[in-house]
Amino acid sequence: MATPAQRTVTDVLQDIVGNVQEIIRAEFRLAKAETKEKVRKASRPATMLGVGAAIGMYGLGFVLLAVVYALSQVVAAWLAALIVGVALAIMAAILVSTGKKALKRISPVPEKTVQTVKENVQWSKDQIR
Repeated sequence: MATPAQRTVTDVLQDIVGNVQEIIRAEFRLAKAETKEKVRKASRPATMLGVGAAIGMYGLGFVLLAVVYALSQVVAAWLAALIVGVALAIMAAILVSTGKKALKRISPVPEKTVQTVKENVQWSKDQIR
């Protein structure tokens, strides 16, 4: 094997290309891992948001049912439906609010990948000089 002083330009360029290819592969692996982690973190808040929205729809249905009962006849049935509807609407508001707050705390940008790409660009510039 040739010593560093005896290396040809072709050998050096091949090493640089190989290093750049490995860096690109590593960046893709890092981005993939970060994306999986972000999706895992977002799944629970997104589920709460979806469940909250579904319960909210049921709440609205019960409130509307209560209005129908109230308009058609004044009996205890409408009061029961109104209580259920309001309770479901409150639960939905809590779940939706909690889910939204949790989702806002999660950044969709793969920060580690962005940082290492910047470092690799700087390294490449330094190698060219």
